Formats: sequence, C-alpha cells, structure tokens
Amino acid sequence: MGLTKSSMGNTLLNDDIKYYKNENGFTVALAGNPNVGKSTIFNSLTGLHQHTGNWPGKTVSNATGHCNYKDKDFLLVDIPGTYSILSDSQEEEIARDYICFGNPDATVVVVDSTCLERNLNLVFQIMEITDNVIVCVNLLDEAKKKHIKIDLDLLSDLLGVPVVGTIARKKKSLDNLLDTIYKVCNKNIIPSPKKIHYLPIIEKKIELLNSKLKEFFDLPSVLYRWISLKLLDDEQSIIKSIENNLNINISNNVSINDLKLEIEKELSDIGIKKSNFKDTITSSIMQEAEEICNKVCTFENVNYSNRDRKIDKILTSKTFGIPIMILFLGIIFWITIVGANYPSQMLFSFFGFIQEQLLSFANYINCPVWLSDMLISGVFRTLTWIISVMLPPMAIFFPLFTFLEDLGYLPRIAFNMDGFFKKCCCSGKQMITMCMGVTKWEIF
Repeated sequence: MGLTKSSMGNTLLNDDIKYYKNENGFTVALAGNPNVGKSTIFNSLTGLHQHTGNWPGKTVSNATGHCNYKDKDFLLVDIPGTYSILSDSQEEEIARDYICFGNPDATVVVVDSTCLERNLNLVFQIMEITDNVIVCVNLLDEAKKKHIKIDLDLLSDLLGVPVVGTIARKKKSLDNLLDTIYKVCNKNIIPSPKKIHYLPIIEKKIELLNSKLKEFFDLPSVLYRWISLKLLDDEQSIIKSIENNLNINISNNVSINDLKLEIEKELSDIGIKKSNFKDTITSSIMQEAEEICNKVCTFENVNYSNRDRKIDKILTSKTFGIPIMILFLGIIFWITIVGANYPSQMLFSFFGFIQEQLLSFANYINCPVWLSDMLISGVFRTLTWIISVMLPPMAIFFPLFTFLEDLGYLPRIAFNMDGFFKKCCCSGKQMITMCMGVTKWEIF
C-alpha cells in the first residue's frame, strides 16, 4: 500500500451542502459509532495526507484523506461518529445526508467487536439507504481479551455484505480491508444487504408508498423504501433534506399525501401512532441485531460484562451519578488550577532570566532603546507571559480529560446530564463542551 496525495474535487448537491467527491478515483465514507476506532483506521490508511474542516454551514468537523491501493486513488471521508441516523441531531444529519446523497462508492461501517449488537443498529440503518456497504469489525484484540469469538463469515452471510475483521492499531491488519474496498468499488464484489423485515402491516404500507413514489419520481431503487419509511415516520427535517438534495417535491404532492394520511389512520387504529412509530422501527432493528449476535458471537465467559454493568449502575445511577461526576470534575479542575501554579512560576522565572540576558545583550551591542523595548519588553515578554499562563493548565487538563474519555466516563457524563439539558432543548453531550469552556475561563 502506498500513500499519496492527489487532487480533491467537490460535488455540489444543493445550495447549502457541498460534499467531497474524488473525480480521479473512488470515494469511500467511514461511518460508525463514537469510540470504535474509526478515526484510527482513517489515520492509518491516509497517513499524513489529510484535510480537516467543517461542513459548510455546520460546526461539526470532518476529515478527508487520500491513499493509493493497487492502481486506484481513494478519497476517504471520515464522517462524524453517531449512534443512529434516525433522528435529526447535527452529527446524525451530516452522516445520513453524506451517505445517502453524497453517493460514495463504498461506505465502511466500523463496529466494535466487544459490543456488536449495539453497533449493528447503525449498520442496519445505513443498509437501508445504500447497498455498497462494508462492515469492519474492529477491536478484535479487545474481543480476544474478553474471550469473545465472532464468526465473520457467518456474519457476512447474514448481513449480505462483506465483513472484515481488523485491529486498527496494527496497520498490517488493514490490508484486507483495503482489498475489500478495492473490490467493492470495482464491482468485483457486489453487496446485497439484507433488509429489516418490520411488522407485516408496516411492510404492506411501505410497499404501497413505494409504488406511489415510483409513479411520480425517478430515484435510485434503494431509496424508495427508505423514503417511504421517512414519510411514515413524518420526520419533517429528513423529508426536507430529501427534497432539497434529490430536487423533488413530496410535501406538495396531493396523491402521495392523501395515501400517507390514509396509511397513518390505519396504523393509528391498530396502535401504531406517529409518537411510537420510530420506537416500533427501532425495536425491529434491535431484535434483528440481537438474533444475529446470538448466532455469530461465542462468549467463553458469559459474565464478561458483569463488572462493567455494575460500574455503570453506580456511575449512571440517579443517587450517585451526579455526585460522582461533580467529584471527578472537581478533582480535575483542582489539579488543573493548583497544579498549574508551579510550572507557571517556573516558566515565569525561566523566561524572566532569558529576558534579562537579552536586555544585557541589547545594551552590549548598543541596540536602540525603542527597538529593544519593542522586541524584548513588548513581543518577547507578551509571548512568554501567554505561554507561562496558558500552557501549564492546558498540558494538565487535556491529558486528564483524555484519560476520562479512554476510561469511557465521558459518555456517562453526557448520559447523566441529558435529562437536564433536554429541558432547554440541548443534548447531554454539550456538558463536555461546557467543561472545556470552564477550563478556558480559568486560564484567562
């Protein structure tokens, strides 16, 4: 595998969103839940040939990079990590829209081998909107430590798409993934994703909407079923995104809307209302994920996750969750504030000594006072003060915060705070951002 950097092209799908497209080769999207090693795989494949930026009009960052394999150039797009693409949070919206409307030649869904059932939720959702899916079962070394065995061949048969096992930190283990991407993009392997079978009544209504959509719109065949689901779910933000990106008008189509209202009434009569339709869909997906995991996963120690579950019960409990969070964050902030004083004072003393030597040297060479004041008392002193004040707390806080992330505690903080933040129409994940904001305030 050779790593090179080649030109990047952009394809404008609508007036608001610009998607990356490789005009000289293939485009591959990397999707997955947070903390499954997706970015590690991306970094290993692209090396230093990366570009990081924001989606136009968005604050969520993305990264793109190139790599060459055999005779082809691949543009890899690391889309934001998300647990689902059924809702309309910013990460889910960007991931969904790029996979569906950005038309990547292949979509690699990275999953955590130690919690395959939870990760398959996203796999099934993505397979609803694109056929060119590759499942990358990562962290096999962690699964081995927990005595979990996964039959990758059987998993591939059950999903209908290529499945590759990897250990992201070992670059050599990614060769098989690259080869599979190459074959899928070149049509040597043609995935045939198995679709989720929902309740018979829902499947029947999906078919009715499919037929009606085909009467009015010429769309990629894989999208009819997904759009029908979104219409039944009545997710207006997703429907608007579909209309904008595919340049169609569903909302004003009287025939489709009449059929949709008729179907909604029939479903409501049997207890499937707008308020619980998404729950019904999610339940079917999770049931399928559970059945597949029971077939492909072997646990030598069936109680391997008992310790983690006991810890979760404490860290996310209503009684102890918030006090423990306050304690952890308080300790981190205390270490950051108090601990930063000592290295800050050392840096002040060190830079003060250097400043005296520079002034002595300036006097020795008869440097004009205005010049020495500007360069030494102005530029040098200001720069060293900023370094002395800001560097120590940053060097202490961010490694500690990274340590909490590696331990898996940050998602638990987000979980604990989600209920409070939802009252002001926010997400618990914003608690993490606020903690970083508090640190910046402390520094200044």
